[in-house]
Amino acid sequence: MRRGREIGRFRRSKQGGWEGEIQTLTIQRKIRLVPNDDRMSDNAPAFRVMLGWQMIGDAWERQSRTDPARDYLRVRIDDPLCPIDALLFPDADAETAKMLVDRRPVSSWRNRTIDQPPATSPEG
Repeated sequence: MRRGREIGRFRRSKQGGWEGEIQTLTIQRKIRLVPNDDRMSDNAPAFRVMLGWQMIGDAWERQSRTDPARDYLRVRIDDPLCPIDALLFPDADAETAKMLVDRRPVSSWRNRTIDQPPATSPEG
């Protein structure tokens, strides 16, 4: 697994999503990942990233290519000053998770539509 800097800790919410706090050099906010009940296709985001009642990003379900395979979320937070691409990895108990910065260039996200998932990296 590729190593990224940890920017957040999350726990399962009662609604089936995740809630926690992200912290970077410029951002310290509590956010929620809420299940997307309006998915129109398999490529649509599985979760909406929420700050209060405002949607600030999306998250797609993925599975690593490691053995054994590991489920995770690829998260995109649309901060106008510094967009964040991150990976949310649930811990073994699946009740807590860590969010790590994805260090791939942001340019790989720019030419996609809202329902098109981000590319999956070979490392998973």
